[in-house]
Amino acid sequence: MFKKLERLWKEKSSRSIISLFDDPKRAMDFSVDLGDLFFDYSKTQIDDECRAELLKLVELQRVEKFKNAMFSGDKINRTEDRSVLHMALRNKSETKIFSDGENVMPKIFDTIEKMRVFTKSIQEGKFNGLGGPITDVVNIGIGGSDLGPLMATSALAAYHSGPECHFVSNVDGAQIHDILKNLNPKTTLIIVASKTFTTTETMTNARTALSWMSREVPNPTNQFVAVSNSVSNTKAFGIPKDRVFDFADWVGGRYSIWGPIGLSLMLAIGVKNFDEFLEGAFEMDQHFMEAPAERNMPIMLALVGIWHNQICGYHTRAVLPYEQRLSKLPAYLQQLEMESNGKNVSMEGKKLNYDTGPIVWGEPGTNGQHAFFQLIHQGTRIVPCEFLVGAMGNESYLAKHHDILIANCLAQSEALMLGLSLSEVIERMAQNEENKQELEAIASHRVFPGNRPSTTLVYSKLNPSTLGKIIALYEHRVFVEGIILGINSFDQWGVELGKVLAEELTQIIAGKKSAATKDGSTKMLLARIGTYKKA
Repeated sequence: MFKKLERLWKEKSSRSIISLFDDPKRAMDFSVDLGDLFFDYSKTQIDDECRAELLKLVELQRVEKFKNAMFSGDKINRTEDRSVLHMALRNKSETKIFSDGENVMPKIFDTIEKMRVFTKSIQEGKFNGLGGPITDVVNIGIGGSDLGPLMATSALAAYHSGPECHFVSNVDGAQIHDILKNLNPKTTLIIVASKTFTTTETMTNARTALSWMSREVPNPTNQFVAVSNSVSNTKAFGIPKDRVFDFADWVGGRYSIWGPIGLSLMLAIGVKNFDEFLEGAFEMDQHFMEAPAERNMPIMLALVGIWHNQICGYHTRAVLPYEQRLSKLPAYLQQLEMESNGKNVSMEGKKLNYDTGPIVWGEPGTNGQHAFFQLIHQGTRIVPCEFLVGAMGNESYLAKHHDILIANCLAQSEALMLGLSLSEVIERMAQNEENKQELEAIASHRVFPGNRPSTTLVYSKLNPSTLGKIIALYEHRVFVEGIILGINSFDQWGVELGKVLAEELTQIIAGKKSAATKDGSTKMLLARIGTYKKA
């Protein structure tokens, strides 16, 4: 499948990216415009010939067919026999969407309306805690039940109008301790987000929060809300049905921010802004469905990813948002991309003979420049960089700050491409009148290899609509890459074995089960931990 592309890469890899700009139309030809979102991939080695071959993958792997199947409610998640319909949660049209022959839209509209009513009841002071209006919300979840709302709530801090939102995910008790110690139980709302209401980490934290609240609130579950599809388990916990927000099994955890999992976000930013968030994602969905492949932003973003990972052999991808409020985006994308496409077998269960998903990492600029950019610029491994930057910030009085931020972002992608040769270094040092001995000693240390690829996503301003577009863009990118690679992007069996073993080890640590069957290393570690506990 990749042989022609690999051959092209071998032929073209030694050329300079900057030489491609001899074509004055290069920049515009290798970018995609979508209103207030602009994607530039011209600073890569992809040329017309390479792009044409990449686009053939879209046809070969029948991306269009699978795309239509997903939006039609077909069960493309074959290993779990499920539809994949997170797009339905943000469907702003009159279009009916079916799963197992049932139009899912009426129930979705009812659920979103239930969220709106509950949010308004808190913001208008109709739903209060024992001590009065709700001042704080604690969202307890893990994985997609945490990363999505945490990222989005942080990203849209400029639009907060409701109670302050906090997030607990780690079963490490230090996290929930550090969050709850500064809150008033009488004015705190707890959201417990778990599809089954059995997730070990989430339910451990939920019971701790219940105990904490019960010290001052006689009926603590009056201030609890559940996001779950298990009515029996939520009832057993003490949460009434009217405060249970259900979501279907055709919504995967890492794709769930658009529905009840996004309740904390709606509480933070209000109903109107949340609707704009959904509207932005819907606009991206429409673009993804309608735009031709070459002008389709998710498809081209995916093909750039395929080019760098599968063809060039660059196995990591740095996500670098030049927006502090997007500081949680790299972590969010780590789950979205690595849990989705970190697979070693095809959709049919056959072992793959090529690499699948890349390692995704990153931090916001400009912080990253003073941390790991050294490796990106001068290290021995090439790391494709994905920059994101807004044309404007949300605080107009800080426009100077934002202009410096933009300058830094554009400078980094330019520096990665241009580099700095030894002769250029020597010339600069000579101009600075540095002595010859020093020049000869350290000139080579100042060389930048350059010719390192990057893409840049520019948006007008980080607002709810823009954020919705960006998240949906990356969701569809993951889908396209998964289809091209021939894998199921919507299951996550790789997380199960560790869960099973952790349950067994919990019993061993509690002294309820023997460690005799464990390997030498695990037995040694258990023994050492036991020693420390007794000390």
